[in-house]
Amino acid sequence: MAIKATLIFNNTGKPRIMQWYQQMDVRTQQETLREIFRLVSTRPDSACNFLEGSALIGGNDTKIIYRHYATLYFVFVVDSSESELGILDLIQVHRELNF
Repeated sequence: MAIKATLIFNNTGKPRIMQWYQQMDVRTQQETLREIFRLVSTRPDSACNFLEGSALIGGNDTKIIYRHYATLYFVFVVDSSESELGILDLIQVHRELNF
């Protein structure tokens, strides 16, 4: 499985779109969203847009790839075989088509 989740949330962590591509209960989804928000919102804008997953998200086999546009974070959670630049391009296309 390549893409595990697609998330869009605002600067306060309120989800706008959440799509999970693996089975998990709502409580785990909420904890995962909070963890991802904590990881990406504390990074400076000059930092790299790629993160290794934490134990809650899937460990070293999982990557978090994100972009921050104005007040929204676009986040893809993928497995380690995915291309980071390919996902960043997908985020750009998704943002242009939908927002």
